[in-house]
Amino acid sequence: MNQRRSVRFISPEPVPREVIDNVIRTAPSGAHTEPWTFVVVSDPDTKHQIRQIVEEEEEVNYRQRMGDKWVNDLAKLKTNWIKDYLDVAPYLVLVFKQTYGILPNDKKRTHYYNEISVSISCGILLAALQVKNNTAH
Repeated sequence: MNQRRSVRFISPEPVPREVIDNVIRTAPSGAHTEPWTFVVVSDPDTKHQIRQIVEEEEEVNYRQRMGDKWVNDLAKLKTNWIKDYLDVAPYLVLVFKQTYGILPNDKKRTHYYNEISVSISCGILLAALQVKNNTAH
């Protein structure tokens, strides 16, 4: 785990889909509510559409929302709104938080701590993939 780093150079090497599915299936959550939906995308056209949406939004972030100091701090990391790695990665794992679930009686069940649970599950996803040696390099 000490070797894990956040990088923006993504390997096009395929990752076994069952590894990703197993890691998602075993992700923990507060009160076992699983307040998320994970979507694994492998279709090149869909990945490219996602890239276009992400880049449009990120350009607005860089030009309007983040402010000069934040943008300057990120310049040292050589990052910007161009996300070509979204086309290169064999899979994109999209994560959506759920603020509530639907019970068998069709009533809503509030998912407390959904942001915390989703964040923790994403961290564990990255750690598990690192252990399987399937992260970006």
